Amino acid sequence: MRKYSLISWNVNGIRAAERKGFLDFVGTGKYDIVAVQETKVHDVGQLSGALVHPAGYNSYWDCCDTKKGYSGVATYAKQVPEKVTTDFGVDILNAEGRMLETHFADFIFLNIYFPNGGASPERLAYKLEFYKEFVSYLKKLQKLGKPIIFTGDVNTAHEEIDLARPKQNEKVSGFMRVERDWLDKFAAIGFVDTFRFKQPEKIQYSWWDQKTAARERNVGWRIDYFYVSTDLVDNIKRAEILDDIYGSDHAPILLEVEF
Repeated sequence: MRKYSLISWNVNGIRAAERKGFLDFVGTGKYDIVAVQETKVHDVGQLSGALVHPAGYNSYWDCCDTKKGYSGVATYAKQVPEKVTTDFGVDILNAEGRMLETHFADFIFLNIYFPNGGASPERLAYKLEFYKEFVSYLKKLQKLGKPIIFTGDVNTAHEEIDLARPKQNEKVSGFMRVERDWLDKFAAIGFVDTFRFKQPEKIQYSWWDQKTAARERNVGWRIDYFYVSTDLVDNIKRAEILDDIYGSDHAPILLEVEF
């Protein structure tokens, strides 16, 4: 049997996270894959060698090349992937450094930083279009017949249990019905929210507003997810939020699967 321990974490700037102990977290070597979002990296060459080549890991990056200090994802993996791509055939999925796909022997892994729709009606429309194209892409990927894991900051809380104040946020981007419907579509096409599958009643959050000291009051949102294709449901061993780990306004999330 082969067990994979996977982490996903919106680090809200990987250089800031480095100053706050990110490399100590990775350096424990506990995790086979560490996927990070919102790296805010424009040029990997400007990073420290330790961030690009931490001991025991290979790193793969998708950076936003149109706006400095914005978006970006990176995947750290102990194994060298069979394939790495940032080209998904659709401009909106390729843009802004939001998506990175790596293929391993047992599964396909997608690391995604979904758009935030809160800035304007135009950005909400952009977010919804991204969801639409992502679902279409997932359907194509499913035709390969290989298990799929996708993870990241989805920027939407799915159900009322997933945020502290659902009634107050029904018309706020991140909990609007039109956004939540796309998370319903993930399930409809054969993907399982691993945290909610393993812990159906647990109230726990992965993001808190820093401006209002919401983490101290635990007024949060669960907007960071690991999804697996349904053929992996029996392989899920753990799905947790590591909310005792600091360094960002998000907590890292954990998934363990066994093959």
